[in-house]
Amino acid sequence: MKFNNKTVVITGSGTGIGQAIAKKFAEEGANIIIMGRRREPLEKTKVILEEIIKNVKSNAKVRVFPGIDVSDEEGIRYMFETIKEELKSVDILVNNAGVSGPVKSFPAQPFNEFKECVAIHLTGTFRTSVHALRCMKEGSKIITIATYFTEERPYEQRPYRFRTPYTAAQGAKNRLGEALAWELVSKGIRSIVTNPGPVHSDRIYKTVYPKAAAEFLRIGGFPGLTSKEIVKIAEHALPFLGEDNLDDAIKRVAEEIVRERGTSNIDEIKNIVKSCLDKMQEIAEKIQNNTSKMIVDEQFLTQEETAELVINLADDTISRLINGRVIPADRVFYPVKPLIGCYIPNNNNVEGKFIIITLGTNEPRFISLAKRIVDRYKSRNAKCIMLLSKDNNPSILEELDVHAHIIDLSDESSVKRIFSIAAKNFGVPDLVIHITGNYDYNRELSSLSRDEWDGLVNRYINTPALISKEAINIMAPGALDEPSLYKDSKGSIIIIGPDAPVGKKIHGAVRARSEVFKGALRPLVSTINQELKEVLNSKIRVYLLFAGTIDGREPNDDRMIDTCIALTNNLLSEVIYYPDEV
Repeated sequence: MKFNNKTVVITGSGTGIGQAIAKKFAEEGANIIIMGRRREPLEKTKVILEEIIKNVKSNAKVRVFPGIDVSDEEGIRYMFETIKEELKSVDILVNNAGVSGPVKSFPAQPFNEFKECVAIHLTGTFRTSVHALRCMKEGSKIITIATYFTEERPYEQRPYRFRTPYTAAQGAKNRLGEALAWELVSKGIRSIVTNPGPVHSDRIYKTVYPKAAAEFLRIGGFPGLTSKEIVKIAEHALPFLGEDNLDDAIKRVAEEIVRERGTSNIDEIKNIVKSCLDKMQEIAEKIQNNTSKMIVDEQFLTQEETAELVINLADDTISRLINGRVIPADRVFYPVKPLIGCYIPNNNNVEGKFIIITLGTNEPRFISLAKRIVDRYKSRNAKCIMLLSKDNNPSILEELDVHAHIIDLSDESSVKRIFSIAAKNFGVPDLVIHITGNYDYNRELSSLSRDEWDGLVNRYINTPALISKEAINIMAPGALDEPSLYKDSKGSIIIIGPDAPVGKKIHGAVRARSEVFKGALRPLVSTINQELKEVLNSKIRVYLLFAGTIDGREPNDDRMIDTCIALTNNLLSEVIYYPDEV
């Protein structure tokens, strides 16, 4: 009864890993708070937990909060206010809630689904933690579950193809957990992140692997079907794979294809649809098998093993020893190429190249940097236009010696439209450079309002993703409908992320905060490039540049501009650069 009289909140706890964690804590005497979107699984879990409590003869309580999404600010606020009133405090928060998100190649991902995935995994984790803090006292713990696909190594990243918003959000969660540990040490509250490896779950078997298999077919093609028809099969028949009503789903999809084609051979189309589904299942099983081969005993973790890991991390002694750490528990040997480089001198001929510079900030330092980038390219006879974010004053346009517009860079329709106009008037861009700007590393993250946090997520994750996505698709015209057109398409996209902290003595909390959104951008870019190179056979690359150094020196903008020019034409395996680290 190690957690007797303790109160544990577990997000996403109606099924799967969350339910397994709740059961473990119930066995140890804890009061359990379970929450999630759907009432029915939560009520079933409540019955299971109450039976455990009865068997272990504890006085624990179970409280259910249905209909609450972790990205729902008011729902989370209400939940913790109720918990404080009824149970007085929260001793342990387990951030477990998550969704698969879109399982598609990056250029084809709907932007609203991208944002929703980030909102649940990252913003949901952050805001749930912030509200939980109001109920926490010394000795409390925040345990966050992320993924082994975003475990960073000195020169490596772990890409997770078709899962860009998931990897971006999970990567930021790792760094967020570290930053919160620094911020909360004065309160005696601990923050730990764990990256369990593949876990047996319906989500991975019934959603992620089959959808990934369908995406491989959409890109690679299947005899007798267009890419749009493969999408139709994936959306309307694939979910029924292994179910009794699969034949009905196949018939419905075949009838729709027949209507759209204007043909009458329904039996032939049904056979093609069935063959396509069989191929999807075959590829899904191959993905699963390949993943298991990277594990020493070829076994995924069980949900119960993951729950055992979490309950051990909540132990008073262990949590003190590992506070602020990201604990890998994956056992996965995931071989990847080194993706990180340093300064490269420019020796490129950029004459006649068309460059679009997008500026996502109104900070004078980055306005100056953007101007200098334009001047350098123009001095080498390249064509440039600049797009500035809507927080810039329109009067700045008069100061710029370049064709420029102010637009909402976070609005999908605005970015699509302006890129389309630019391509029509100036040609397909050879290079798009997006500058994110900085944020205040001295400001405690846990003090941010929801609006302030959402502004950071938009600036450092959603907007760079949108600019990259639309740039890729303007560089490969028509490829969204016909994926084979991505093959051999060319172009470069450069994201200039936030600077490293500057100063002789930089506090650990400042360093940790500065890494949160870098921790999103690195896996995002790594995953995009893996898809472009290995799946789409494209020669488009997305590069990521970070100014500043680990020892706190001032950024050297000449090195940044040199690196941009060097990357305009080159097709390099390193995609993440630190130009000031020489």
